[in-house]
Amino acid sequence: MDTLFFLASKTLGMVSRLETWALLLMALALWFLWRGRTRKAAVCLTVVFTGTLALTILPLGDLLLRPLESQFPARPPLTHVDGIIVLGGAEETGANRHWGGAQVNDAGERLTEGAMLALRFPDAKLVFTGGSARVGRSEDTTDPSEMVRDLWTGLGIAPDRILLEQNSRNTAENASFTHDLVTPGTGETWVLVTSAFHMPRAYQTFTRQGWTGLVAWPVDFRSGDLADGRGIWRLDRNLFGVNLALKEYLGTLVYRITGR
Repeated sequence: MDTLFFLASKTLGMVSRLETWALLLMALALWFLWRGRTRKAAVCLTVVFTGTLALTILPLGDLLLRPLESQFPARPPLTHVDGIIVLGGAEETGANRHWGGAQVNDAGERLTEGAMLALRFPDAKLVFTGGSARVGRSEDTTDPSEMVRDLWTGLGIAPDRILLEQNSRNTAENASFTHDLVTPGTGETWVLVTSAFHMPRAYQTFTRQGWTGLVAWPVDFRSGDLADGRGIWRLDRNLFGVNLALKEYLGTLVYRITGR
Protein backbone atom coordinates (compact mmCIF):
# COMPACT_ATOMS: atom_id res chain seq x y z
CA MET A 1 0.00 0.00 0.00
CA ASP A 2 2.86 2.42 0.83
CA THR A 3 4.50 1.71 -2.53
CA LEU A 4 1.20 2.32 -4.33
CA PHE A 5 0.78 5.62 -2.50
CA PHE A 6 4.35 6.58 -3.42
CA LEU A 7 3.79 5.86 -7.12
CA ALA A 8 0.43 7.66 -7.09
CA SER A 9 1.99 10.73 -5.48
CA LYS A 10 4.69 10.86 -8.17
CA THR A 11 2.04 10.62 -10.90
CA LEU A 12 -0.11 13.33 -9.33
CA GLY A 13 2.96 15.51 -8.97
CA MET A 14 3.61 15.37 -12.72
CA VAL A 15 -0.05 15.94 -13.59
CA SER A 16 -0.28 19.01 -11.34
CA ARG A 17 2.51 20.87 -13.17
CA LEU A 18 1.28 23.73 -15.36
CA GLU A 19 3.61 22.89 -18.25
CA THR A 20 1.95 19.48 -18.49
CA TRP A 21 -1.42 21.12 -19.14
CA ALA A 22 0.13 23.69 -21.48
CA LEU A 23 1.67 20.92 -23.61
CA LEU A 24 -1.61 19.01 -23.64
CA LEU A 25 -3.49 22.10 -24.78
CA MET A 26 -0.92 22.78 -27.53
CA ALA A 27 -1.14 19.16 -28.68
CA LEU A 28 -4.91 19.46 -28.69
CA ALA A 29 -4.65 22.68 -30.72
CA LEU A 30 -2.47 20.91 -33.31
CA TRP A 31 -4.96 18.07 -33.52
CA PHE A 32 -7.80 20.54 -34.09
CA LEU A 33 -5.76 22.29 -36.82
CA TRP A 34 -5.14 18.99 -38.59
CA ARG A 35 -8.88 18.31 -38.45
CA GLY A 36 -9.64 21.79 -39.80
CA ARG A 37 -11.29 22.96 -36.59
CA THR A 38 -9.54 26.31 -36.38
CA ARG A 39 -11.95 27.88 -33.91
CA LYS A 40 -11.31 25.18 -31.29
CA ALA A 41 -7.58 25.34 -31.95
CA ALA A 42 -7.71 29.10 -31.40
CA VAL A 43 -9.45 28.60 -28.06
CA CYS A 44 -6.74 26.21 -26.87
CA LEU A 45 -3.92 28.52 -27.98
CA THR A 46 -5.64 31.52 -26.40
CA VAL A 47 -5.82 29.72 -23.05
CA VAL A 48 -2.12 28.81 -23.27
CA PHE A 49 -1.11 32.36 -24.27
CA THR A 50 -3.26 34.02 -21.59
CA GLY A 51 -1.92 31.71 -18.89
CA THR A 52 1.67 32.25 -19.99
CA LEU A 53 1.19 36.02 -20.05
CA ALA A 54 -0.33 35.99 -16.56
CA LEU A 55 2.58 33.93 -15.24
CA THR A 56 5.02 36.33 -16.87
CA ILE A 57 3.67 39.62 -15.54
CA LEU A 58 2.10 38.60 -12.21
CA PRO A 59 3.84 37.20 -9.08
CA LEU A 60 1.42 34.28 -8.92
CA GLY A 61 4.00 31.99 -7.33
CA ASP A 62 4.51 34.35 -4.39
CA LEU A 63 0.76 34.83 -4.00
CA LEU A 64 0.19 31.08 -3.72
CA LEU A 65 3.23 30.34 -1.55
CA ARG A 66 2.68 33.13 0.97
CA PRO A 67 -0.29 31.44 2.77
CA LEU A 68 1.77 28.26 3.17
CA GLU A 69 4.92 30.00 4.37
CA SER A 70 3.18 32.27 6.88
CA GLN A 71 1.57 29.51 8.97
CA PHE A 72 4.60 29.09 11.27
CA PRO A 73 6.88 31.86 12.57
CA ALA A 74 10.47 31.98 11.40
CA ARG A 75 13.10 31.23 14.06
CA PRO A 76 10.80 30.80 17.08
CA PRO A 77 12.40 31.12 20.54
CA LEU A 78 14.12 27.98 21.83
CA THR A 79 15.50 27.28 25.29
CA HIS A 80 16.07 23.53 25.32
CA VAL A 81 16.30 21.07 22.43
CA ASP A 82 16.64 17.29 22.65
CA GLY A 83 16.81 16.66 18.94
CA ILE A 84 16.72 18.27 15.52
CA ILE A 85 15.02 16.59 12.55
CA VAL A 86 16.03 17.71 9.08
CA LEU A 87 13.87 16.52 6.19
CA GLY A 88 15.59 15.44 3.00
CA GLY A 89 15.04 17.07 -0.35
CA ALA A 90 18.05 19.38 -0.56
CA GLU A 91 20.52 16.81 -1.86
CA GLU A 92 21.74 16.57 -5.45
CA THR A 93 23.06 13.04 -5.32
CA GLY A 94 23.70 12.76 -9.06
CA ALA A 95 26.02 15.76 -8.98
CA ASN A 96 27.55 14.44 -5.76
CA ARG A 97 28.43 11.12 -7.36
CA HIS A 98 29.84 12.83 -10.43
CA TRP A 99 31.75 15.72 -8.86
CA GLY A 100 32.02 14.79 -5.20
CA GLY A 101 31.50 17.19 -2.33
CA ALA A 102 28.23 18.43 -0.88
CA GLN A 103 25.92 19.22 -3.79
CA VAL A 104 22.65 20.86 -2.76
CA ASN A 105 19.71 22.53 -4.50
CA ASP A 106 17.51 25.51 -3.62
CA ALA A 107 16.45 23.79 -0.38
CA GLY A 108 20.03 23.63 0.92
CA GLU A 109 19.08 25.88 3.84
CA ARG A 110 17.48 22.84 5.46
CA LEU A 111 20.94 21.32 5.93
CA THR A 112 22.76 24.49 6.96
CA GLU A 113 20.07 25.55 9.44
CA GLY A 114 20.03 22.07 10.93
CA ALA A 115 23.78 22.25 11.46
CA MET A 116 23.52 25.75 12.98
CA LEU A 117 20.90 24.54 15.45
CA ALA A 118 23.09 21.56 16.35
CA LEU A 119 26.02 23.89 17.07
CA ARG A 120 23.72 26.11 19.14
CA PHE A 121 22.45 23.15 21.19
CA PRO A 122 25.48 20.85 21.57
CA ASP A 123 23.59 18.16 23.53
CA ALA A 124 20.88 17.70 20.90
CA LYS A 125 20.80 14.81 18.45
CA LEU A 126 20.83 15.76 14.77
CA VAL A 127 18.66 13.53 12.56
CA PHE A 128 18.52 13.45 8.78
CA THR A 129 15.55 11.63 7.29
CA GLY A 130 15.34 10.75 3.62
CA GLY A 131 16.24 7.98 1.21
CA SER A 132 15.89 7.85 -2.55
CA ALA A 133 12.63 9.31 -3.86
CA ARG A 134 13.24 8.08 -7.39
CA VAL A 135 10.69 5.76 -8.95
CA GLY A 136 12.27 2.34 -9.20
CA ARG A 137 14.97 3.15 -6.66
CA SER A 138 17.60 3.74 -9.39
CA GLU A 139 20.09 4.98 -6.83
CA ASP A 140 21.33 3.68 -3.52
CA THR A 141 18.93 4.85 -0.79
CA THR A 142 21.93 5.71 1.40
CA ASP A 143 23.35 8.23 -1.10
CA PRO A 144 21.50 11.31 0.26
CA SER A 145 22.19 10.60 3.92
CA GLU A 146 25.85 9.72 3.42
CA MET A 147 26.41 13.01 1.62
CA VAL A 148 24.62 14.91 4.38
CA ARG A 149 26.68 13.19 7.08
CA ASP A 150 29.89 14.21 5.33
CA LEU A 151 28.62 17.78 5.10
CA TRP A 152 27.65 17.97 8.77
CA THR A 153 30.85 16.42 10.07
CA GLY A 154 32.77 18.84 7.86
CA LEU A 155 30.91 21.70 9.54
CA GLY A 156 32.03 20.48 12.94
CA ILE A 157 29.16 18.23 14.10
CA ALA A 158 30.43 15.22 16.04
CA PRO A 159 29.59 11.97 14.19
CA ASP A 160 28.11 10.36 17.29
CA ARG A 161 25.41 13.06 17.40
CA ILE A 162 24.19 12.33 13.88
CA LEU A 163 21.42 9.81 13.19
CA LEU A 164 20.48 8.82 9.64
CA GLU A 165 17.10 7.53 8.52
CA GLN A 166 17.81 6.23 5.02
CA ASN A 167 14.65 4.51 3.75
CA SER A 168 11.84 7.08 3.63
CA ARG A 169 10.53 8.22 0.24
CA ASN A 170 7.97 10.83 1.26
CA THR A 171 6.87 12.96 4.20
CA ALA A 172 4.64 10.28 5.72
CA GLU A 173 7.54 7.83 5.80
CA ASN A 174 9.84 10.56 7.15
CA ALA A 175 7.55 10.92 10.16
CA SER A 176 6.95 7.21 10.74
CA PHE A 177 10.48 5.89 10.19
CA THR A 178 12.10 8.70 12.19
CA HIS A 179 9.75 8.09 15.11
CA ASP A 180 10.77 4.42 15.11
CA LEU A 181 14.44 5.40 14.90
CA VAL A 182 14.63 7.87 17.78
CA THR A 183 11.62 6.83 19.93
CA PRO A 184 11.16 10.31 21.43
CA GLY A 185 10.39 10.38 25.14
CA THR A 186 7.59 12.21 26.91
CA GLY A 187 8.42 15.86 27.52
CA GLU A 188 11.24 15.99 24.97
CA THR A 189 11.54 18.88 22.54
CA TRP A 190 12.29 18.09 18.93
CA VAL A 191 12.78 20.75 16.26
CA LEU A 192 11.46 20.01 12.78
CA VAL A 193 13.43 21.67 9.98
CA THR A 194 12.07 21.84 6.45
CA SER A 195 11.19 24.38 3.77
CA ALA A 196 8.57 26.90 4.85
CA PHE A 197 6.15 25.98 2.05
CA HIS A 198 6.37 22.32 3.09
CA MET A 199 6.14 22.89 6.85
CA PRO A 200 2.31 22.84 7.22
CA ARG A 201 2.01 19.39 5.65
CA ALA A 202 5.15 18.08 7.36
CA TYR A 203 4.09 19.29 10.82
CA GLN A 204 0.59 17.81 10.49
CA THR A 205 2.03 14.52 9.28
CA PHE A 206 4.51 14.26 12.15
CA THR A 207 1.85 15.03 14.77
CA ARG A 208 -0.45 12.38 13.27
CA GLN A 209 2.41 9.89 13.65
CA GLY A 210 2.53 10.52 17.40
CA TRP A 211 5.15 13.24 17.68
CA THR A 212 4.66 15.56 20.64
CA GLY A 213 6.72 18.50 21.81
CA LEU A 214 7.50 19.31 18.18
CA VAL A 215 8.69 22.81 17.26
CA ALA A 216 8.42 23.96 13.65
CA TRP A 217 11.55 25.64 12.29
CA PRO A 218 10.68 26.73 8.74
CA VAL A 219 13.53 27.68 6.41
CA ASP A 220 14.05 28.21 2.69
CA PHE A 221 11.36 30.87 2.28
CA ARG A 222 10.47 31.36 -1.39
CA SER A 223 7.92 34.21 -1.28
CA GLY A 224 9.10 37.76 -0.73
CA ASP A 225 7.79 41.29 -0.51
CA LEU A 226 5.16 41.59 -3.22
CA ALA A 227 5.93 45.31 -3.51
CA ASP A 228 9.50 44.80 -4.68
CA GLY A 229 8.38 43.75 -8.17
CA ARG A 230 10.71 40.77 -8.38
CA GLY A 231 7.97 38.56 -9.78
CA ILE A 232 7.19 40.87 -12.71
CA TRP A 233 8.24 39.57 -16.12
CA ARG A 234 9.76 36.44 -14.62
CA LEU A 235 8.03 33.49 -16.23
CA ASP A 236 10.66 31.05 -14.98
CA ARG A 237 10.39 32.16 -11.36
CA ASN A 238 6.61 32.39 -11.31
CA LEU A 239 6.10 29.04 -13.05
CA PHE A 240 8.40 27.36 -10.54
CA GLY A 241 6.59 28.98 -7.61
CA VAL A 242 3.12 28.09 -8.86
CA ASN A 243 4.13 24.48 -9.51
CA LEU A 244 5.65 24.27 -6.03
CA ALA A 245 2.53 25.67 -4.39
CA LEU A 246 0.10 23.52 -6.38
CA LYS A 247 2.07 20.38 -5.51
CA GLU A 248 1.96 21.31 -1.83
CA TYR A 249 -1.75 22.14 -1.79
CA LEU A 250 -2.54 18.91 -3.60
CA GLY A 251 -0.24 16.94 -1.29
CA THR A 252 -1.91 18.43 1.77
CA LEU A 253 -5.34 17.46 0.45
CA VAL A 254 -4.26 13.89 -0.35
CA TYR A 255 -2.55 13.46 3.02
CA ARG A 256 -5.65 14.72 4.81
CA ILE A 257 -7.96 12.39 2.88
CA THR A 258 -5.73 9.37 3.47
CA GLY A 259 -5.07 10.22 7.12
CA ARG A 260 -1.30 10.54 6.68
